[in-house]
Amino acid sequence: MNTVSFAIQAVAARDTEFSQWTLSVFFILVGVIVAGALIWAVRLGMSVRDREPAPPRPEEQPHLPDGGPVLEERELREPEEMPLAGQESERLMPYQLHHAASRRCGDQHRKRWLPGSSGGFGSGGPGHV
Repeated sequence: MNTVSFAIQAVAARDTEFSQWTLSVFFILVGVIVAGALIWAVRLGMSVRDREPAPPRPEEQPHLPDGGPVLEERELREPEEMPLAGQESERLMPYQLHHAASRRCGDQHRKRWLPGSSGGFGSGGPGHV
């Protein structure tokens, strides 16, 4: 090897040491900046939370009405029938229709499932028997 190659190797070794040193300093600085940003974000969140109103006290909480709890009312409803046109060739106009309303069903007993009366598709049941 000649002197020029030794000089090139020395410069390359010095450059790799320099580049490794700068890279490690860069990563340390980035880590310090990220840690500082996280600390700042936590302090900002704490200050925002301090400005929020306090939770309500027990006497400010909602309470039951004087008549007691309001109970749920259930009823069975059935759809109202569609009005029919007077003649076969006649058609209904939009103003003759009403909203799709429902009315209270006369029989208020819930229909219950009877064992053996039906089966769902793919359930393995016998179906209607």
